Amino acid sequence: MSIKQGGFAVGDLNLQKYFLPKNLKRDLPSSLVVFLVALPLCLGIALASGAPLFAGVLTGIIGGVVVGSLSGSQLSVAGPAAGLTVIVLNAITTLGSYETFLMALVLAGFFQIILGVLKAGTIANYFPSSVIEGMLAAIGIILIMKQFPHAVGYDADFEGDEGFSQADEHNSFSGILGALHKVNYGAIIIAVVSLLIMIYWPKFKKMAMVPAPLLVVVAGVILSTVFKGTGLALLTKQFVHIPIVNSSNEFFGLFKSANFSTIGNKQVWISAFTIAIVASLETLLSLEAVDKIDPIKRVSPTNRELVAQGIGNITSGFLGGLPMTAVIVRSSANVNSGARTKMSAIVHGLLLLISLLFIPVLINMIPLSCLAAILLMTGYRLARIGLFKHMWHQGLNQFIPFVVTIIAVVLTDLLIGVGIGMLVGIFYILRTNLRNPYFYQIVKNGDKKTINIKLAEEVSFLNKAAIQVTLTSLPSGTDVVIDGSNSRYIDPDVLEIIHNYKHNAFTKGILVQLLNIRDKYDVPPLKELIYNPN
Repeated sequence: MSIKQGGFAVGDLNLQKYFLPKNLKRDLPSSLVVFLVALPLCLGIALASGAPLFAGVLTGIIGGVVVGSLSGSQLSVAGPAAGLTVIVLNAITTLGSYETFLMALVLAGFFQIILGVLKAGTIANYFPSSVIEGMLAAIGIILIMKQFPHAVGYDADFEGDEGFSQADEHNSFSGILGALHKVNYGAIIIAVVSLLIMIYWPKFKKMAMVPAPLLVVVAGVILSTVFKGTGLALLTKQFVHIPIVNSSNEFFGLFKSANFSTIGNKQVWISAFTIAIVASLETLLSLEAVDKIDPIKRVSPTNRELVAQGIGNITSGFLGGLPMTAVIVRSSANVNSGARTKMSAIVHGLLLLISLLFIPVLINMIPLSCLAAILLMTGYRLARIGLFKHMWHQGLNQFIPFVVTIIAVVLTDLLIGVGIGMLVGIFYILRTNLRNPYFYQIVKNGDKKTINIKLAEEVSFLNKAAIQVTLTSLPSGTDVVIDGSNSRYIDPDVLEIIHNYKHNAFTKGILVQLLNIRDKYDVPPLKELIYNPN
C-alpha cells in the first residue's frame, strides 16, 4: 500500500512485503533468471554502442539497484536498451569523446525528471491495447530470430542488436540462414538440453524449487567442459565474456567521469534531448506492456517511473555508464519467472555487481547457447499462437493494428514500429467513433414517420461528418426528434449543424424538434469524470 500525492508515491507503508517469505521465494529465483538474461545483453549493447564493456554491466547494476529502488513498478527491470544503440553510437562519434557523451547523459536524466514532474507519463494511457499486444509479440519474434544463431553456435553477430537490420548490412532473416550453414553441434546439443529443461523441469513440482534457468546454466557449463578437446568443443566467442579485474585500482580505473566543461556545447544539449525523449518513450511503452502481463494486473505510476529513470541516467552519466530504460526483454523474463515485487530487479543488480567483482572467471564459463535457450522460451511466451487466436476473436479492428505493429516492429525498430501501429490503431478508433455518435430509431404513426435520434454522451467534432450525412439523407415529410438528454458535451461544430438543420428542414417538409440541447456546452471538469459511489 502506498500514499500517492500529485501522481507520486510518497512512501510505502508496507515495506515489509518485500521481505515476506511468500514473495522472496518467487523474487530471488526470478532475480537469478533476470541476471542471466541481462548479463550478455548488457555486454552486447555496450559493444554495439561503441562504449566500454564495463559501461554495459555498470548500467545494469544502476538500473537494478537505483532505478529498481525508486521505481513504483513492481515487475519492470531497467538497464541499457538496444533501441538506443544507434543514438548512443552516433552521439559518441559526434561529440568526439565518451566523457562528453556522459555530460549529455547527465542532462538527459535531468530532462526526464522534469518530464516526470510535469506528469508527461500520462501519455502511456493513450497507447491502444492492440498496439501494446503487438509490440510484445514482435519483441518475442525478434528474440527468437536473434537468439537462434546463438543457439546453433553461430555467434558472429553478438552485438546486442535487437532490431531487424544489422551493422554488417545483413538482417535477422539472413542471419538465421547464415547460421544454418555454420552450426556448432556442441552448441546445438547444449541449446536442446536447455530447452528440454526449461519445458519439463517445472512439471516436477517437488523439485521445481530449484529454478530451471539455474539448472540450464549448470548443465551448459558441465556440457561445455565435457566437450573440450572433442569435435563438439565451443569456441571462445561462444561464451559470456565480462572484464576481469584483479585489484581495487583496476576496478576503480574502469569508471569514467562526465566532462562538465562541455555543458555549453550546443550538440551536447541536442544529444541530451534526443536521449531523454527516446528513452522516456521506450520506458513508457515497456511499462505499459509489463502491466499487461502482470498476473496481478497492477498499474505502475508512470510519472514516478520517469523520475526514477532520470535519477538512474544521471547516476549512470556520473559513473561512466550508458543510457537506460525500462526494458521489455528483461522485464518479460522477470514476469515469466514468477516475480512478485521489485526486489527481484534490485537483487538482479546486486548479482551483476557480485559477478563483476568476485566470479568473473566462473561467469565466463557460461555458454551463450544455454542463455539463448532461456530467451527463446521467453520469446515464445510473448509470441505464443494462443495470443494470435485471441486477437483474431477480438475482431478486425483489434487484429489488424496488432498484426501491423508486429510486422512494423520486426522490420524497423521499436519506436517506428509502434508509431506505425498507433496510426493504424487510431484509424480504427476514429472509424468506430464516427459510427457511434447517436442511436437511431424510426417510429411509425399511421402514414407518418417519426425519426428519433438520441445523441451519445460525448459528441465530438469527429462525429461531425456522420451526423451531417445522416441529417441530409433523412426523407422528406417526416418528423425528426433530436434528443440530447444523455449528452454531457456536444462539440460547437456539431451544434451548428443541428441548429442549421432545424432552421432549414422546413424546405423538405421536415418538422424538427430539439430535446434538451443547449446552445453551448462547456467541457466537463476532470472531477466530474471521476466515479464517486457516494
